[in-house]
Amino acid sequence: MKNTKFSLLAIIVVVLSSCLSNKKDNKNHTTAREINFQQRVENNIYKINKNGEDDSTATTIESRMKALNVAGVSISVFNNNKILWSKGYGKKNKETGEDVNKHTLFQAASISKPIASVAAFKLIEENKLSLNENVNSKLIRWQIPDNEFTKTEKVTLRRIMSHTSGLGTSGFQGYNKKDSIPTLLEILQGSEITNSEPVRVVQKPGESELYSGGGMQVLQMLIEDVTKKEFPKFLNTIILKPTKMNNSSFVYPLSKKLERLTANGYNKNSNVIDGGYHIYPEKAAAGLWTTPTDLALFMIALGKSYRGEDNNLLSQESAKTMMTRVPNAGGIGIGLDGKGEAFRFRHTGGNAGFVCYAVSFADTGRGAVVMTNSDNGFPLIHEIIRAISRAYNWPAMWMHE
Repeated sequence: MKNTKFSLLAIIVVVLSSCLSNKKDNKNHTTAREINFQQRVENNIYKINKNGEDDSTATTIESRMKALNVAGVSISVFNNNKILWSKGYGKKNKETGEDVNKHTLFQAASISKPIASVAAFKLIEENKLSLNENVNSKLIRWQIPDNEFTKTEKVTLRRIMSHTSGLGTSGFQGYNKKDSIPTLLEILQGSEITNSEPVRVVQKPGESELYSGGGMQVLQMLIEDVTKKEFPKFLNTIILKPTKMNNSSFVYPLSKKLERLTANGYNKNSNVIDGGYHIYPEKAAAGLWTTPTDLALFMIALGKSYRGEDNNLLSQESAKTMMTRVPNAGGIGIGLDGKGEAFRFRHTGGNAGFVCYAVSFADTGRGAVVMTNSDNGFPLIHEIIRAISRAYNWPAMWMHE
C-alpha cells in the first residue's frame, strides 16, 4: 500500500514538473518569437518618398534616426489586447547621454484629445452632459461669445470633439518654463500673457471640419464646471488609474518620480528646446505626459469597449458613437481610417520637440504607438508603422493608407 501511494505521488510530481516546464518553455518561446518580430521591425525600415513609395533598400531604426536627426524614439506594439513588446532607442537627453527606454515619458501633444473626449463621454453616460446641447448652457465661468456665425447653429460637444464646431485656434505653442503661465480662463478669453489667439467661433458650427485645439479647451472648462474638479485630477481618477496608465499625468509640475523619466524635446535643427521642453497649460488639447506602453493600454481599453468586451472605460454604445464618422469629418474625439478588417482609430500629436502617433484596429485589439522627442519625427514614425504592418502581416496603419 505504501509503495502504491509513493508511486502515485511520484507520478503526480513528474506530471506537475512537466507541466511547469512546458509552461516555462512556452513563455520563453513566446518571448523569443516577439524578439524575432521586434528585430524584423528594427532591421527593415524603408525610407518613404513623397509619393508614399518605399525605397528599395532596407535599413535600421538607428540609421534612419541619424539621417533624420531624431534624438530618441519609443515603440509599443500590441495584439489580442496584450502588449507584445515595448522598447526605446536613442537619447532622451543628448546633453547628459541618458538613453530612452520603455519607461521614458514623452509629451503626447494632441493625443491628449481622445483621452479628454473619453472623459466627456463618461459624463454623457452619467447624464451630466449631452452630445447635442449648446455647451453655453453648462459653462459657468466663461461663455462662448455669440456672433454672426452662431445665429442659427450652436457649439455642441459633438461638434467640438469632431472639429466641426466652427471654433478657431487650431493649436498651441506652449510656454517656456521661465514664462508666466496663463490660466484656462485667460487662454479662452485672451490676455497679455497668452501666446495664442482668443477662442472664438470663426465659421458656422456644423458647416465643415476645422481643426480646433481651442475647442478642446472649451471642453476642458466644461468638464471642470460640471464636475467641480480640476481637469488633471478628474482625468487621473476616471481614466488614467483605472486603465493602469501609471506613468501618465496631466498634472504640472510633474511628480519627482515622473520628472526623472521625462525626455527633452529637440527642434528641427536638433537643438534642445529651451528648458528641455515647453509647458502646455492647454491640458485637454496638448497637456499629457505619457509613454507608448501607457497609450497602448488606453487604445486597448477603448477597442475593448468598442467590441463590447469590457465596459470599464466606456459603454459599447459610447465607444461606437466615438467611432462613427461625422459627415465631412472624422470620428467624435478620434481619427478614423480604413474599412472592414482595416477599420482603425488613431491620433497624431505634435508639441514643440515631440511628435507621436497611436493607432489600433477596431475589431482585433492590435496596433502600435510610436513617440519621438524630435520635431523631425513624423517621417520616421511613418516608416516604423509601415515596418510593423509588414512584419506582422497587418493591414496598413498610417493615416489614409
